[in-house]
Amino acid sequence: MNVLLDNFSLYGKGFLGTLELTLYAGVLALVGGVIIAGFRVSPVKALRVFGTTWVAVLRNTPLTLLFFAVVLGLPRFGVRLPFTTFAVLALACYTSAFICEAVRSGINTVPLGQGEAARSLGMTFGQTLNLVVLPQAGRAVISPIGSTLIALAKNSAIAGSFSVTELLGTYKPLNELGYSIVWSFIWIAVGYLIITLSISALFNVLEKKMGVAR
Repeated sequence: MNVLLDNFSLYGKGFLGTLELTLYAGVLALVGGVIIAGFRVSPVKALRVFGTTWVAVLRNTPLTLLFFAVVLGLPRFGVRLPFTTFAVLALACYTSAFICEAVRSGINTVPLGQGEAARSLGMTFGQTLNLVVLPQAGRAVISPIGSTLIALAKNSAIAGSFSVTELLGTYKPLNELGYSIVWSFIWIAVGYLIITLSISALFNVLEKKMGVAR
């Protein structure tokens, strides 16, 4: 317990750092994932190719390698941003590919007749997708998206290796101060549990209120 009480501010900064990474990257990933899912079912071939390529590349690229590409690669092209911003971008892009596939699977559960009926009323593809298909698909993918965001919270630990303040990185200064590495990791694990269980509880509530009845 002493390691927590003696270093509460350090743990607090790490916890808030992980929380911010999860929140900002999660919002961007949700928006990006839905857009890419729209591309993947678009009647425009160029958009379908872009969406398919995006998912194939990011899902099959190790997240650590993506961090290197963003944090170390973008500055070579003149992009100067804080490391935290780079970390958010890397996490958001990576997670968006998984959210895209979750949303696309939800879109595939919507009966084709729904889209055909919308088009018969004169709706465009964008209107059909936004007003008819996505609201129904969203109800079916609440749980998979929640699981993906939980994985995002845990994946944020990689950011600590790139000079970003986050929870896992607190073990380094604690180890240098001579605290037990076991207890340091126990309290780090507790911090991650608080975040992931909160996300799980939120999506459980959403699923009960909005999800498809089974």
